[in-house]
Amino acid sequence: MEFTLKATFNTTAKQIYKAWLSTQGHTKMTGGEAFVSDKVGDSFSAWDGYIKGENLILEPYHRIVQSWRSSNFKENEEDSQIEVTLLEKEGTTELTLIHSNVPEDGEHYIQGWQVHYFDPMKSYFEY
Repeated sequence: MEFTLKATFNTTAKQIYKAWLSTQGHTKMTGGEAFVSDKVGDSFSAWDGYIKGENLILEPYHRIVQSWRSSNFKENEEDSQIEVTLLEKEGTTELTLIHSNVPEDGEHYIQGWQVHYFDPMKSYFEY
């Protein structure tokens, strides 16, 4: 299964990119403890270890591709993948997230992205 989500934030693409790929920034913008790097091939964890993955493709201030799995994934299920693209428009940035190779029972991740990422990020980037 695959889904695409969009959200707009009152900040620059650079600010979102740097926060997403930094331990301190990711932790602050989501509210869950994260360990993140801005180097291709490095692994990351987010939301107190609930999410784990690896940086696959990084195009500074524009695109982030990561392997992604939650602790709900069964052992025999492949990692899913997220692709985050950032497009600046008149002082705001539109974030498009494509989450692919999601297990068939993974529809709850759609709401998870909204509640655990986009909502807290909107608050974080307001300031």
